[in-house]
Amino acid sequence: MILDRALMGYDLSPEEGLVLLQQSDASSIAAICTTADKLRHRQAGDTVTYVINRNINFTNICEQHCSFCAFRRDAGDEGAYWLDWTAILEKTKDAVKRGATEICMQGGLNPAAQINGKSLFYYLKLVKTIKQEFPHLHLHAFSPQEVQFIARTDGLSYAEVIAALRDAGVGSMPGTAAEVLDDEVRRILCPEKINTATWLEIVSTAHKLGLHTTSTMLSGHIENPTQQIQHLEKLRSLQKTAVNKEYPARITEFILLPFVGQEAPKPLRRRVGRDQPVLKDALLLTAVARIFLGNWIPNHQPSWVKLGLPGAIAALNWGCNDIGGTLMEEHITTMAGAIGGTCMEVETLQSAIASLGRPYQQRDTLYHRVSC
Repeated sequence: MILDRALMGYDLSPEEGLVLLQQSDASSIAAICTTADKLRHRQAGDTVTYVINRNINFTNICEQHCSFCAFRRDAGDEGAYWLDWTAILEKTKDAVKRGATEICMQGGLNPAAQINGKSLFYYLKLVKTIKQEFPHLHLHAFSPQEVQFIARTDGLSYAEVIAALRDAGVGSMPGTAAEVLDDEVRRILCPEKINTATWLEIVSTAHKLGLHTTSTMLSGHIENPTQQIQHLEKLRSLQKTAVNKEYPARITEFILLPFVGQEAPKPLRRRVGRDQPVLKDALLLTAVARIFLGNWIPNHQPSWVKLGLPGAIAALNWGCNDIGGTLMEEHITTMAGAIGGTCMEVETLQSAIASLGRPYQQRDTLYHRVSC
């Protein structure tokens, strides 16, 4: 039986993972949940971790037009913004006062974001603006898409861009812009974004150069279960490469990001046919992701922004061991119509975790424990 093999410590094949994802019988789904929870206990323990962090989405001006995005604007549009250095520093100072150990920084692909005609110089100043004032802060910044944007704009290699950002003070890379790592899906969802091979190449390059990354999947839109499993298989293979080749960095966590369509552009919204994630679908995929990836990526996190806190707490019984961060502000998902809010107080997270009878522990970005 597939679940018995998983509990014996074997990696499941994509075919076995697909069988799990296609289950509809309540008793079978309950068995998948139980297995994922047992593996979570074995691979990550019972303590639920969280990080005190702040999101800074420094601009929503973007040259691309992803079919799911309600965040982007063109320069001059109503609601378009581009934070100046003072605003970025003020947000960082506020985060530090509130105990943050991490700043997560991503933004739109703004062609005007250059210094002396170079995109890289602008991004380096973003980093240095924060790190010069707060050298102890971990900067979790710039997705593979942003790395490709800088490299393409400036005629640089991915390695040159990543090394420059790392040397300036970036501590890790968000594994966003992955959406679903299937080019058929990407042609519809985000046709202007990097393709699957480029995303994988940039993340692997980051691992070679000592920059840890996270990993994500945007689920519950036009993708099918086969494409979901293929996405997970690509992530597992990427992690195996980092481990087997003894790269100095690897994937630290997997985060499932269920699609929120309430304010998404109308063509995709009509095609998907609903505004909010289906919790039962998200929980089954959460459990299968734990079973499929857990031997290689032990930390799994739900999105309270997308699922709401009750949904995220439910996911802690379906294979997740981390509740994510406080965020303090969040624009990309909130502008899409998410119901989870933009800020979570530490005490709220702690109380929610405690309601499950599990201990909680503050961590840093790389999953080292932080003394409160």
